This record gives sequence, C-alpha cells and structure tokens, in this order.
Amino acid sequence: MPFRRVPAGLLAESFGRLAVALGAGVDARRATAAETVRMPRRWRPAFTAVAAGVAAGEPLGTALARAGDAIPRDIIGMVAVGDRVGRDAETLAAVAASLREAAAARRVLVASLAGPALRALLALVVIGILILLSGTMRDLEGRPVDLLGFGLTGWRGLTVAASCLAALLVILLAALPAMCRSWSGHGPVRRIAEQLPALGPALRAAEGVRWCRAASFASAAGIDATGLVSLASRAAPGLEMDPGLVVGRLRAGDTLAEALAAAGRLPQEVIDAVDVGEQSGTVADSLARLVLGLEERARRGYAVAASAAGIAAWLLVAGLVVGVLFRAFGVYLAIIEQAARPL
Repeated sequence: MPFRRVPAGLLAESFGRLAVALGAGVDARRATAAETVRMPRRWRPAFTAVAAGVAAGEPLGTALARAGDAIPRDIIGMVAVGDRVGRDAETLAAVAASLREAAAARRVLVASLAGPALRALLALVVIGILILLSGTMRDLEGRPVDLLGFGLTGWRGLTVAASCLAALLVILLAALPAMCRSWSGHGPVRRIAEQLPALGPALRAAEGVRWCRAASFASAAGIDATGLVSLASRAAPGLEMDPGLVVGRLRAGDTLAEALAAAGRLPQEVIDAVDVGEQSGTVADSLARLVLGLEERARRGYAVAASAAGIAAWLLVAGLVVGVLFRAFGVYLAIIEQAARPL
C-alpha cells in the first residue's frame, strides 16, 4: 500500500527535531518512535514503517526508504550520506533547513499566484454571464448574437462551456500524481522545468547544494572517490554519474577535479571548487563554502521565478478580459452597422 507524500514543511519539522534529539545523544529508536507519535494521522503510517526499520537495526537512510514515495528520493539519499559518514544529526539539520527553504519558496509561489487565480475566476464568471446574455440577444435579422465568438449562447452554451472546464480540471487532477512522481524522480516534468528561465538555474543550484554538501561530508570522513561519488549521486539524483568512470580516470592519472569534469555532469563552479580544494588539501571545506553561494543563488532564483509566474498569470487574465471586451465591442459595432444600412 503506497503511503501519502509527507509535506515538505512537516518533514522539515520532524527532521529538525530528530537532529536535536540525535545530537543530544537520544537513541535513534526512541527518537523515531517519538516522531511517529507526533506525526498527524494521515501521514503516520509512513513514519510507522520508518520507525519499524530503525527498531530492526537499519540505518535511518535505509529505514526512510521503507516510506516509498512518501519521502523524496534525494532526501533519503542525503540522510544515507549522514549514516555513512557518522554525521546523522548534522545531516538531518541540513536537510531540515533545505526543506524549510523549499516550503517557503512554495508559499511565495502560491501567494504570487493567488491574486491572478482570483482574477481568472472572476473572468470566467463574467464570460459565463456573457454567454447567458448572448442567448437573450438577437440581431436585426433575429439571429442569436454570439458575444464571444465561440458559438456558445444561452443556457446550452453555458452548459457546454462548464462541461469543458470540468473535464479539463478532471484531466489535470488525474495527471497530477504522475506529474509529481515525474518531478521527484527527475523525469520529463523536472527536465522541462530545468529549461525555464530563473526556475531552471534555481533548480540546478539547489541540486548542486545537495551534491556539494554530500561530497563535503564524504571527503571530511575520508571516504574514497568511489564512495564520494556514489553518496553524492544518491543525494543529488539529477547529477548522478558513474563512479567507475571517475575511478578509471583517477587511475589514468587525472586529478579528482579532472575526473569529475570528464563525467560531464557537474557545473564548472563545482569542478573549480574541487580543484582548489585538492591543491590546498581542503576539498571538504572548499565544497562547504560553495554550498553557501549556491543556496543564495537558489533562493534568488525561486523568488524571481515566483514573481515571473505571478506576472505571467496576470497577463494571461488581462489578455483574456481584453479579448472578450474587444469581441463584444466588435459585435456591438456590427449591430450598429447593420442598423445603419438602408432598407
């Protein structure tokens, strides 16, 4: 039975408490059991499965995988990094902060779209009223006046328009779960979003944050290149690469930065940070510093994308209203011209 997807804000709160508890030395079994009790009823089954895994002796990252799609794959991958390097509390705190930022960005986006959505609803109501009115209007030859040009007039036209809108809504709702899975699984929906201005760079920066943070933890723990690449790929599936390719290049005499560049998955700034870290012997610190810049870039990108989405929605509604007004005015002029013709 699939579990319900846990909201980012709720997951952030839970991971934040787990970070504090584990950092204070509380046993992981006790901490996860407590979180299960705190979880609201509709999302409790997913955490019950996680708590069962921890109680059976599984690392937290492995136990989180029991929740299936209820917890995003990259989040599970990041927690698994903490398990591997022995920095559970620090990793959970970082993941909680990332989730809080994602939830805040989502709230900003929803707020920016609320006004245009309300105006769109009012525009649809006005269009419905015009369709009804057109059913009561006739030109000088007794033909129905189509104010909108859609061939919809009167109650019958309103019924057809409402049915089309309802069908479109049903299709969107039916496709929503698949779209969410495609997003979390870095499928076509996510890849299309990554090509959009503002949003795409923000998404890539956020992915870079997860990769750099995981690689920084792995490097600080002394994990070899294979483990580093594997762990970072789990935390950032969008930047996944073949560890064998990296190791092969290292054996051929390449530096880690050159080997990562050959994989062709990482942004140049990440490669540069690894290069500087290799030369100074501080790869972990170099990547940790880069995380701060990437986080700020992701925040700015999300804010710009939210603002742009709000403006685009407003322009769409304005265009719809202006188009309806011009059409109605054109119909009015046609009636006047028809009345002015000599009999």
